[in-house]
This record gives sequence, C-alpha cells and structure tokens, in this order.
Amino acid sequence: MSAPRTALLVAGVGGIGFFAMSILVLGVWPGRVLEDQTKKLAPAHPLPLTPSEQRGREIYSREGCAYCHTQQVRYLDRDIQRFGKPTLAWETRFDYPHLWGTRRIGPDLSRESSIRSDDWQFAHLYNPRNLVPDSVMPAFPSYFDGAPDRPLQSAQDLLAYLKSLGRARELADTDPALNASASSARREDKHPQLASVSATPQARDLYAHNCAGCHGEKGDGEGPGASGLRPHPANLTEHEYTNDRVARALWNGIAGSAMPAWRDFPASDLAALSAVVRQFHTASPEATPPQQIVDLGRQIYADHCAQCHGENGAGDGPGAKEINMQPTDFTAERPSLAESLRALRNGVDGTPMAPWNTKLSEAELSAVAYYVRSFYTPE
Repeated sequence: MSAPRTALLVAGVGGIGFFAMSILVLGVWPGRVLEDQTKKLAPAHPLPLTPSEQRGREIYSREGCAYCHTQQVRYLDRDIQRFGKPTLAWETRFDYPHLWGTRRIGPDLSRESSIRSDDWQFAHLYNPRNLVPDSVMPAFPSYFDGAPDRPLQSAQDLLAYLKSLGRARELADTDPALNASASSARREDKHPQLASVSATPQARDLYAHNCAGCHGEKGDGEGPGASGLRPHPANLTEHEYTNDRVARALWNGIAGSAMPAWRDFPASDLAALSAVVRQFHTASPEATPPQQIVDLGRQIYADHCAQCHGENGAGDGPGAKEINMQPTDFTAERPSLAESLRALRNGVDGTPMAPWNTKLSEAELSAVAYYVRSFYTPE
C-alpha cells in the first residue's frame, strides 16, 4: 500500500475513532452519570406540576420573570452562602422549556418554596417597592382585586408555581439546611452574638432599605407593605428587646410570619440593625402593681398561658411544639402594658394567640398583662 493511501487510512480510522470517543465522552458517559445521580438522589416519585402550578409557570414565562431571576444555584461559594446547596441536573429534568435564566437583577428562585410566606409573596407581587424600597421589579396590581390580600386566580397560580420551586430537592434531601437563608421554618440555628453598637446614620439607612417596608420608617409596624401581611409586622416602639432576641430573629427569621432570615448579611450589619430596632422603644416610668394584682396575674397565667408560653415565660410550654409559630419569649421581649392588654383583649391576627376578653374579666386581663412583663430579663 502506498504512503498516501496509508496516511488516508490512518486519518480516516483516527477521525472515526475520535468521533466515537467524543460521543462516548460527551454524550453517553455524562448521561450515565446523570442517570446514576438521579437514581441515588432524586425522590422515587417526583410530584408533577398541578394545573394551577402549570398555569403559574406559563404566567412566569409570559411576564419575562426569567430575564431577571435565575433558577440555578451555581457551585460558587457566594451562591451557596446566599441561596443554599447547588442545583442538581435532575431537579429540572421535567421542565420544558427551561427557565434557568442568566441574570440576577433579582434573587435566585431555585429554593423559593421555603423562603417567603404567602402573604409576603402577594404583597410583593402587588407592589414590590412597598416591601423592598430599592426594587426595580414591576408591580402587578392587575392580578389583584384592588388590594394585596385579595389575589385573583392568576396571582394564586403564579404563587403556586413559585412554591413548587425547590420542592423536589426538599423531598429528596435529608439535610434540613437545604437553604442557607430560609431554614427557620424547620429549625433554628444558633445565632451569632452581636456586638452592642449605637444606631448610627449608616445603621438607620440600612434599616430604611431592608426593614422599613414592613416595620415602618418609625418602627410602628405601619410600613407601606404591612397592610397585606398576617400577622402584622411588630410595632417595635411597643416592645423592649434584648440584643440576643433581635439577633435570633434576624438570623433565623420568625417561622409562621413574613419575617425572613437575614443570615446572608455580615454580623456587623446585623448588629447595626439590632441597634436601630432596639432604639425605637423608649421606656417610661411605671408604678409597681400591688401584691394582690401580681398574685392574681400569676394564677391566671398558670391556668391559661403557661401551656404555650412556658412556666417561666420563655415561650417553651408543652403546647408550643404543636403550633407553627413560637409563642412570645417574655424573658427576652417585653411588650408595653398597652400592647399586652391589646393582645389579650383582641388576640393577634394571623397567630394562634386568641382573644381572652370573653373568658377573663377586665381585672384579670390587667393582672396577667402586668405579670407577663415581669419575666423580662434585661441584658
């Protein structure tokens, strides 16, 4: 065989071999790896989208949400720290077309099912700037009947789709810390000790950009986004908090409410926010109640309140584990007398705290309102 023919034969065999190897390396082998990963890690019976979720997905696509939001947590430290575990290929294997997105003008939504409460989502969809002053997201009031707490079917469908994001991974994953920022609904992590700092102008600016949308510029719980939230954002002017109590809320959020975890903020920013939150309350002199009032309050509390709030007011009563929102820890949070009476008379909308005005007399309500405030232990 001549040299040219030999060269052509070698080149042809080499080309065919390289082509076959490319198919194996770039097609067959990755497919086997993904198939093996899916068998090992994916839930045995993944839940398909419901009709409502499918309609919501179509709305999400039609409104161009993927232009600003991704649905893919990358294998980068900053992604994992903020959004949680990286997205695995099998999580979106039923999606067509994929809505991964390429830009993060808004946050990643891969784990959105675990992050925000329904009322927050509706209020944010109705007018994002009511809750996030710096948001550039457009408002969608046409999906509501004039108010954020009156969503039309389109808003309910869109929320249903958002709540499906991350569901498959959550069902398959045994680690409760699936999402670094939103695991408070399942458990609380030990929060960092925050330094006691002063409420500087920079700290107040931080509050204005992240908290005032719900809690209000003056901390009175009447921010522009508060009307659609249940329970209502806390009136910070009517509560005295320990620094540790604020740190716990900032680090873990408050399960059962729209208050999210802010653990992706540095500790210095959380300390600054704590300083602003605590300075809204101004203590005023109060008369010491007579001993008979204290005794009556102690008895009423033991009979009606300790089941949830605990014998020593720490929010750890035997009934606390049965409800979706931890009862108030009166050792770390002291409401004003007026706020205590208001909660006892009217209950707290959106929480398990029911009104007691039909079961207790006004004298008994006043006595227990005084008594619960005695649990507070200042730092």
